[in-house]
Amino acid sequence: MKGRWFSDNDIPINVLSRLSARALHRLKYVSKEWYDLISDRSFIRLQLKKTESVSGLFFQEVYRWSDKDIESISYIPIELESVKVWNNILSFLPENVVILSSNNGLICCRSCFPTPTPIIYVCNPLIKQWTPVKWPNLPRSSSISLAFDPFLNPIDASTDFTLVSVCATETEANKEEEKEEEESCFVLDIYSSKTGLWRRSQECCKCNYNLAKNKGILVAGILHWLTDGDQILMFDPNNEISWLITVPVPASQLSSIPEMCIGESQDKLYYVIISEDGLQLWVLEDHFTSQWNLKCFTSLEELEKKNSKVLYDIPKKVGSRLCKDMLSWIDPLAFKDGIVFLKVSANIYSYQFETGKLKILYDAKTLGPKSMHSPIIATYTMSLVPLDE
Repeated sequence: MKGRWFSDNDIPINVLSRLSARALHRLKYVSKEWYDLISDRSFIRLQLKKTESVSGLFFQEVYRWSDKDIESISYIPIELESVKVWNNILSFLPENVVILSSNNGLICCRSCFPTPTPIIYVCNPLIKQWTPVKWPNLPRSSSISLAFDPFLNPIDASTDFTLVSVCATETEANKEEEKEEEESCFVLDIYSSKTGLWRRSQECCKCNYNLAKNKGILVAGILHWLTDGDQILMFDPNNEISWLITVPVPASQLSSIPEMCIGESQDKLYYVIISEDGLQLWVLEDHFTSQWNLKCFTSLEELEKKNSKVLYDIPKKVGSRLCKDMLSWIDPLAFKDGIVFLKVSANIYSYQFETGKLKILYDAKTLGPKSMHSPIIATYTMSLVPLDE
């Protein structure tokens, strides 16, 4: 049955293709015929839809002062009413890993350090398929992100993806008064699953800031990295063009230290910021002119009023954060499809901009002792996309 072409007029196929990836994954075990049908690449291509809602959140702790990785990974499904955490969702991989990025149902991760032979894994947790990629000769500090968009690249024959590694390096800049000045730039290395090779891109982006959380957000085929300096690094892996855009609300305009994150919804880049001015959601309308539109605004007082059982003295807590070394009491960690994932004190919540309500996902009893120091967060949307040939 592999390779069969399905017509849109085939009523059973038309009906099944409207179901979610999660529902289809359960249904394929009804019979061998259903398994073959739902596993077929042609059917998966028909079933893929950009409206598939976010399924859950990957959460991994990070040591603050150690080079050793924390091996445990938690997955938090967001559709359940009660708090539930799965700790073995990636147990099908041959070793413990660190999450790097996620998009369109695939997860990119790497071996835990220290290890003499690190491997990058691209996997689909729903169907438990994975493919290994050799770790390039790059520093451990490199940020490696997955670029996979089945809506731009057909999956009929194979699942092609790209990995992009970003690494900051010093470069010799212009000379003034015979004194050499150095400035930082990001160099980019690209891996193609078609060739199975890494190569250094001729493109580099001058920037004196570091990459921050939400690394490697893919939007309409373009990767985005938030920096700690009011700028977002963008890279188009197909045309190998990089550039910087300015965030809509520079931190210098605020009296206290804000917290922010970036995310994606309906092929648009979103910027979430919480400060003394409230919780704001911005959408990027033009990649090349840094044109942002304010999509949603909620004052801290209104946020607290709608969630009085969770939040208290929010204006005071947000306004009193005057240095970056001071842990934030409320911190947006990730955004996807109208939902921002927030750390509030020692708990993790989802917040829907449409309703203005917080929902607890991960409580302090479940969180580990290192969870508050820049944890790794990756949103996950299920898909049936295979990684076998």
